Amino acid sequence: TLKEAQRTYDLLGVEFDSYNGEAFYEDEMPAVIKELQDKGVTTVDNGMTIVDLSAYDMPPCLILKSNGGTIYPTRDITAAIYRKNTYDFYKNLYVVAYQQNLHFRQVFKTLELMGYDWAKDCVHVNFGMISMPEGTFSTRKGNAIYLEDVLLKAIEKTKAIMQEKSPDLPNMDEVARQIGVGAVVWGPLYSSRIKDFTFSWDKALNFEGETAPYAQYTHARCCSVLRKAGEYDLEKADWSCLDNESCSALVKAMKALPDSIASASEKYEPYLISRNVIDICSCFNKFYFENRIMDDDEGVRSARLAVTDAARTAIKLGLYFVGIEAPERM
Repeated sequence: TLKEAQRTYDLLGVEFDSYNGEAFYEDEMPAVIKELQDKGVTTVDNGMTIVDLSAYDMPPCLILKSNGGTIYPTRDITAAIYRKNTYDFYKNLYVVAYQQNLHFRQVFKTLELMGYDWAKDCVHVNFGMISMPEGTFSTRKGNAIYLEDVLLKAIEKTKAIMQEKSPDLPNMDEVARQIGVGAVVWGPLYSSRIKDFTFSWDKALNFEGETAPYAQYTHARCCSVLRKAGEYDLEKADWSCLDNESCSALVKAMKALPDSIASASEKYEPYLISRNVIDICSCFNKFYFENRIMDDDEGVRSARLAVTDAARTAIKLGLYFVGIEAPERM
């Protein structure tokens, strides 16, 4: 139900402007079916109304069953037309598993045959399946694993780690939620979306690997340095002290972020951002250990704090674009 799903959305920080289920389009379908027939897009085969797509190396797209009942393609075609008329979308994205590849090819081709040039703006953003090693999680029933259960378990595990390592941390429950949720959603966003992904607790909650907790911890480290330093003066910064390999690598990684974000948007591949974020984190930590940021010389200190501030901003921005929060203390 929507109420149950909303609990998961709340944990993820996901909001929707509109909820329209299948029933919403029932009244719209007769007009769309008539339009398909009037435009000569459909034919009747064994009592079923279909769109013949053999010329495009696809099986027929079923519009009406022999008993007159509608089916998924009918509803998706109707919904697409409604969305274009209502929202005049730039892109109409369907984020659905790859098992539905053929379905969406049929739907989009049918829209094209109806004469809608905006059919090219309908995109199936397909993705692989997520699984967990057998026996790693007790399920409510059968083999189904509910995302809400995994998120809550991750938050619980994260809080246990924090109680051991940072028992005095303020807002521990909120930070545990940020880290736990980030740990779960990060995995599928760190590789190409079409690849199947096996979830691992050890890997997800690792604060030293290529994980969300590692990126979040690096962001918190930047915040800690800046918090302890207070203000710094850019006008007094001695930029010459940044002429070293670790700083150059960090600046190069940060400079790549805008292109990574643009490329991820064009290709619908969040991992391009996630990997750039990890690159920035890795470079910053090397910079952090090889350069004395709180140097006695004000010019050197200001320059290195400016780089730290830039890294903090870049990491937070990158995490934001993949839907992960960046706590300031961990």
